[in-house]
Amino acid sequence: MSRAPLVVLVLCAVVVAAMAEYREAPHFTNSAAARCPPPLPATDSDAACSPHAAVHVAMTLDESYLRGTMAAVLSVLRHASCPESVHFHFLAAAGSSPSSSAAVQELKDTVRASFPSLAFRVYPFDESRVAGLISTSIRGALDRPLNYARSYLASTLPSCVRRVVYLDSDVVLADDIASLAATPLPGETAVAAPEYCGANFTAYFTPGFWASPALSATFAGRRACYFNTGVMVLDLARWRRAGYTAQIEEWMELQKRVRIYELGSLPPFLLVFAGRITAVNHRWNQHGLGGDNYRGLCRGLHAGPVSLLHWSGKGKPWDRLDAGRPCPLDSVWSKYDLLRPAAGIESS
Repeated sequence: MSRAPLVVLVLCAVVVAAMAEYREAPHFTNSAAARCPPPLPATDSDAACSPHAAVHVAMTLDESYLRGTMAAVLSVLRHASCPESVHFHFLAAAGSSPSSSAAVQELKDTVRASFPSLAFRVYPFDESRVAGLISTSIRGALDRPLNYARSYLASTLPSCVRRVVYLDSDVVLADDIASLAATPLPGETAVAAPEYCGANFTAYFTPGFWASPALSATFAGRRACYFNTGVMVLDLARWRRAGYTAQIEEWMELQKRVRIYELGSLPPFLLVFAGRITAVNHRWNQHGLGGDNYRGLCRGLHAGPVSLLHWSGKGKPWDRLDAGRPCPLDSVWSKYDLLRPAAGIESS
């Protein structure tokens, strides 16, 4: 029997692997006019507690959304006034097996290869910590344990990190992240996020939830509004003091017994924080660009200025670009795509 088809398949596999390599990003330097702190060292750990970190950014890191994460990081650096003083904290899915550890190391090496001077640290996130609490939702992608990692930032990041900006992997920034990080958090407020009081808040919970006086009383005395958890400013010290992770887990445990919501990791956040957050200007979350959770149709920008574009919803720009069916705004995201040839993003 001829071995030629096998040779062809092997060659194709090599070509695909080569195509999947991310290119090195441009290097961005601190602006002299911005009075930045000294640049952080390109280290995987020590810089986390450096007093010179101007902004701390937390994101998740996994193979499925790596392309989006890389583009988001590039966009943060491109538009930051002090890019060399931004420290990234990546939570990567991890288990106890050697293959899991190797996968985390590979992700870490990929980030370092594209961003040689980036100050970042990768934290293995044990998905078994939350897997048993997750209930099925309207879309399988929302049930990934790593989607819930944002609830565990306070217990994962070093205690020296007080304030952090959390970003989903399907965003690109068009403005200086320092402006977002400086959002005031008065009193003991622990969360700032884009808030949408015009949305139908009741739709985020089941009729059974609202029919129960004991459950619906959760929002009594609170001006509860939907907010987007893909872009948040968090005070981790206040979060720890209030024990918010335990409160989120309590609602997830109840959901396992009584169906009170349908939409993944968002409703527990709403139950704990809705009506108790600081609202972030909507310019920092031009959201819904991925369409709805069912069909992922194209959507345009909302009226107003744009500091961050967010492809929340089913449709992701990298998938649509690869399929040859991009939406108009996907061209903005493609400029930061490190899996493709350089698209004019220059260093500064």
